[in-house]
Amino acid sequence: MNELHVTQGGQRLDKLLVSDSLSRSRAAALIQDGLVQVNGKVVTKASFAPNIGDFVVFDVPQLAETDDLAEDIPLRILYEDDALAVVIKPCGMVVHPAAGNQTGTLVNALLYHLDSLSGIGGERRPGIVHRLDKDTSGLLMVAKNDAAHASLSRQLAERKMDKHYLAVVAGQMREETGSIDLPLGRSLKDRKKMAVRPDGRTALTEWRVLDQRPDRALLDVHLVTGRTHQIRVHMAALHHPVLGDPLYGVRGMPKAPRLMLHAWWLAFTHPTSGERMHFSAEPDSIFGLSKEEHR
Repeated sequence: MNELHVTQGGQRLDKLLVSDSLSRSRAAALIQDGLVQVNGKVVTKASFAPNIGDFVVFDVPQLAETDDLAEDIPLRILYEDDALAVVIKPCGMVVHPAAGNQTGTLVNALLYHLDSLSGIGGERRPGIVHRLDKDTSGLLMVAKNDAAHASLSRQLAERKMDKHYLAVVAGQMREETGSIDLPLGRSLKDRKKMAVRPDGRTALTEWRVLDQRPDRALLDVHLVTGRTHQIRVHMAALHHPVLGDPLYGVRGMPKAPRLMLHAWWLAFTHPTSGERMHFSAEPDSIFGLSKEEHR
């Protein structure tokens, strides 16, 4: 059992438990599983804020094997060491197994290719620090132990991770560069979609034009925050939806063979060595430029 005394009020319980070896996502999972007590009472809401002087006790169980199956699915691994791996997710691959997608996912592939994985809750599974939509291709980080997961998650939360995407959008951009600062939340009309909402979470996207054509533009998009569907919703809000987008596209926009969004650049600080690392992944030729031309 782990114990701590609360010395500062107003902090969420999941944030309070974060340490070098415990990420916020795993802390939230422990809370939800009933493994955290405040003053002797089980608390199951991650948003609960203990008071100054409260006594928190929590248990971090040994990792159990996941029920997900390891599958010998081809996977491009750009980099791997004892702490982390950087892989390229292809377009069309789901990241996590879920109802209707129990096999053929990135997690199934990682369970086969990697010998050491970080834990989430009490289950051993690949610690994917950030996600990509099914039809978005490109770079993903995987934490191989809990300390690495906590460090990388903290960098992501503190905006110390640098992520760039290639996006082909409808129409021509009037400016060469720009930014979009619009809060995002779950759509009230369609729960599968996100939407710009005044009460949503802060979301900031920066973009610059790489190439213009009569009916479309190729953009380098810097994702400052990492909200669900952020680039797709923000570009649609500018009336330049990402081509091939079945959720946020509009009638009459140019056809595309896939969702034209690719995570091509990723930079972060290694959780063990402290070295600043960066990786790039060449997009499909249908995006129109090679990485040498846009960096």
